[in-house]
Amino acid sequence: MVKVEKVCKSYGEKDGIVQALSECSLEIPYGSFVSIIGSSGSGKSTLLNIIGGLLTPDSGRVCIHDVSITDLNESQLLDFRREHIGYVYQDFNLIPELTAEENIKLPLYFSKKTVDDQRFRMLITELGLNNRLSHKPSELSGGQQQRVSIARALLPNPDVILCDEPTGNLDSISGSNVMNLLLELQKKYKTTILMVTHNLSLAEMTDCIVHIENGKIIRE
Repeated sequence: MVKVEKVCKSYGEKDGIVQALSECSLEIPYGSFVSIIGSSGSGKSTLLNIIGGLLTPDSGRVCIHDVSITDLNESQLLDFRREHIGYVYQDFNLIPELTAEENIKLPLYFSKKTVDDQRFRMLITELGLNNRLSHKPSELSGGQQQRVSIARALLPNPDVILCDEPTGNLDSISGSNVMNLLLELQKKYKTTILMVTHNLSLAEMTDCIVHIENGKIIRE
C-alpha cells in the first residue's frame, strides 16, 4: 500500500509563501489505478512528486512497500526510486541522442542490473515498438515517444508507476491509445499506477479519483 500521512508542502518565503499542500492524507492499495485531478495550481503534481520521492515534504510522511521514504537519506532514496518506482512524464523525458531501445533500457544501466530480455521483448511487442527500436526520439511521433517512456517505466518491474499528465502533449486519438495501453498493462502486471490528469473522461476510466483543490484533498 502507498500511504500519504498529513503531508504539507509550501514554496517561497515570508509574504510570498504559497501553501502547495496542506495536511494531505491518502491510502492507495497495491494493484490499483488511481487518478489525481484538480485545477491548475491545485497541488496535484506536487503531491505526485512527493509520493515519488522527487520532492521532500515540509512535514508528514510517505510510505511505499512499508518503507517510510521521507526518512531515507539521499542515497537510500535514490536506490529506492530505482528499485520500486517508475515515472511517465508529459514531455516524455527521453534522451535525444539515444535510440528508443537505449532509452528504454537506460534505468537498468544506471542501477547496474541485467536486462530481462524476455520481459523487454514482451513489453515492446505489447506497446507496438518492435519496428521503432533503432529510431531516435526525433524520428518518433508523440504517441510513440510516450510508449517508449511507458516501456522504460515498466521494464525494471517497479511496484508503483507515477504518470504526470501522460496524455497532455498528445492529440485525442494518441492520448486515448496511450490511456488504453496503460489500463491494459496495469491489469496484466498488477502494477500500482498514480496518474495526474486534467482530463475527467480519462480519470473516470481508473479505479479511483482523488480530487485536490487549494492543496487539500477534498474528495475520493
